Amino acid sequence: MEEYIKEVKKAGDSVGGVITGVAKNVPVGLGEPVFDKLHAEIGKAMLSINAVKGFDIGSGFGGTFLLGSEHNDEFISGEKGIETRSNNSGGIQGGISNGELIYFNVAFKPTATIVKPQKSLDAAGKKVEIKGKGRHDPCVLPRAVPIVDAMLALTLVDHILRNKTAKL
Repeated sequence: MEEYIKEVKKAGDSVGGVITGVAKNVPVGLGEPVFDKLHAEIGKAMLSINAVKGFDIGSGFGGTFLLGSEHNDEFISGEKGIETRSNNSGGIQGGISNGELIYFNVAFKPTATIVKPQKSLDAAGKKVEIKGKGRHDPCVLPRAVPIVDAMLALTLVDHILRNKTAKL
C-alpha cells in the first residue's frame, strides 16, 4: 500500500481506500431498538469524518446478494455461552449489541486537491486549468486510522454511559 501511495503521489494524483474497524468484548445490550440504534450511531460517527463517503457494517452491501436463510445469524451454544454461528450482522442485531465482534468498513474518497492539472471553470464560466499547490496527502487512510478508532470508542463509551445511567 505504501509503495502504491508513493507512485500515485509522484504522478501528482491521490487515492482513496477503505478502513475496517473492529470492536472486541463489547457488552451485550448497548444501543436502542428504534431511534438510537448502535449501528446507526456508529455510522453517524464514521460519516462525520472528513473524506468519508461510505459506511457498512457486518456483511454490509455484500449481504444484499445472500438469501435470508444464508444471511441470518443462527444462535448457538458456544464457549462464551450464546453466540451466533456467522455474525453477518456485525455484532449488532435490531440496533443492539449482541456480544459478537462489531466490524464495519469506512470508505474514504481520494483527496480532492492534487498537483496534477485538471480542467475546471472560473467564476465567469470560462474554461481554465487548475493545479493544486502546497503539501497535500495523496491518501488520507494512514492518518484516518486513529480517527476511526477514536470515533468508535466515543460512540461505544457514550452507549455504555447511557446504560449505566438508565439503571440508576
